[in-house]
Amino acid sequence: MTEVVPPAVDEHGQLVFDVFARACTSRETLEHITGRWGILALAALMDGTFRFNALRRKVDGVSEKMLAQTLHALERDGFVLREAQATIPPRVDYSLTPLGRVMAEKLLDLIETLEGRMPQVLASREAVDEAKARA
Repeated sequence: MTEVVPPAVDEHGQLVFDVFARACTSRETLEHITGRWGILALAALMDGTFRFNALRRKVDGVSEKMLAQTLHALERDGFVLREAQATIPPRVDYSLTPLGRVMAEKLLDLIETLEGRMPQVLASREAVDEAKARA
C-alpha cells in the first residue's frame, strides 16, 4: 500500500511544489508537458488552433489514442483549450491557453536548441559507438 504524503506548505500556509519530492503533484504535470507527445502537441499548437486530425497530421507518428490522452491531460492541467462546436458533423478545435503558450515557448526554446546541436549529438554518438566497437 502506498503511503499518502500530505503536500508541503510554507509558513504562510501556501502549497510548496518540489518536483524532486516523490509525492509532489508537479511531477505528473511535468510528465504531461515533457513527455514525447505533450511537448510535440504544445509546440505544434504554437502555430494556432487545430482540429484533432490536423494536429495528428502535424505531430507525425502519434496514434489517435495517444493524442486524445495527451490533449485530455493538457486540457485538464490548463495548457490546452478544447472548444466543441455543435455543428454537423461535430467540430472540435484545440488551442493553447495563456499558460499553455508560456510552457510552449519554453519547450520551443528547448526544441530549437536541440535541433541546432544535433551535429554535436550525432558526433558524440558516433564516437561512443566506435569506442564500444573497439573495446
